[in-house]
Amino acid sequence: MTEKQKKLLYWLVIGLLASILFYLLLQTLPFYQVIFSFIFTILTPLLISAFIAYLLFPLVEGLNHHFLPRWAAILSLYIIIFGGIAFGIYKAYPVFVRQLKELIENIPHLMDTYQAWTYNLYVQTSHFPEEIHDKMDQAFLSLEESLLELLTSVVYSLTRISDIFVIAAVIPILVFYLLKDFPKIKAALISVVPTKKGRVQKFLKDIDQSLGGYLRGQLLVCLFVAIISSILLWLIHMKYPLLLGTFMGLTNIIPYFGPILGAVPAVIIAFTISANKVLYVIIVVLVVQLIEGNLLSPFIVGKTLHVHPVLIIFALLIGAEAFGIIGMILAVPVLTIIKVILEPTKIIQKVKQAWAHK
Repeated sequence: MTEKQKKLLYWLVIGLLASILFYLLLQTLPFYQVIFSFIFTILTPLLISAFIAYLLFPLVEGLNHHFLPRWAAILSLYIIIFGGIAFGIYKAYPVFVRQLKELIENIPHLMDTYQAWTYNLYVQTSHFPEEIHDKMDQAFLSLEESLLELLTSVVYSLTRISDIFVIAAVIPILVFYLLKDFPKIKAALISVVPTKKGRVQKFLKDIDQSLGGYLRGQLLVCLFVAIISSILLWLIHMKYPLLLGTFMGLTNIIPYFGPILGAVPAVIIAFTISANKVLYVIIVVLVVQLIEGNLLSPFIVGKTLHVHPVLIIFALLIGAEAFGIIGMILAVPVLTIIKVILEPTKIIQKVKQAWAHK
């Protein structure tokens, strides 16, 4: 047997074993899904706590560096931040759930309104082929079913008070210990890296500088957008102002496309009220975006990413195609990490030099 034949046989055996392994994994997938779901349920409070601790760490370090002991800095932030969040949830949660339930109860009325609007559209487009009308019927039916299923699942999640109470009780404790022992945890994680610890530390520092400021600033901007949107919608007497304003704030975390996605439910509901209400909602959306684009983002977020807008839009499109809304939310953080990984490469340096010459 020649050397070439041996290599071919080797790769055939490897391919056969890989195929068998893949088949076995597919056959036992339900078993693994149960295990992964159980692990993810247990780790969810820890992951949330780690993320919150990461966001609060610079504040703790700043207070500790200037005039407060570490425990006092953490306690001060707890009183201000967690106290404010608890008070906000106490006041807003019942209103939020009530508005959500009212919206679900009014979905049949909303769909009746849209059916009347669709009928008028049919009349105006009667010269179109029948296949187009059939597809329009299917689109509206699937939209109603998807929206009802989504809202029902959200209400079910919000009304699981026991689970929410357990998570809300555990997270502050975990965040406290993560913040208190953050330097020790960081040192322990770095110590398990076998080689090139200095490079790993630099890599983590670069990610923190690029991504940390963006995440903290973007979440703060989303909070302000939610508050401002809710207040303005309430001032124009729009239905479900807290629900719609919160949704606008949440979707604002997606660059460029987020404001459009956030405005869609408010505009759709406004269509069922009056044309004037649609105009008022559009004005509210434009005002909020002017405030966010000219005041909030430049001062709070700034240009922390140093990534060209074309790359951001490209990453958002890929994320949307691959994983939907979740993919769009994670697109910019993943792009930032990739940028940090590729930063030392010659390709990036050449592109930067070419761009600088232009």
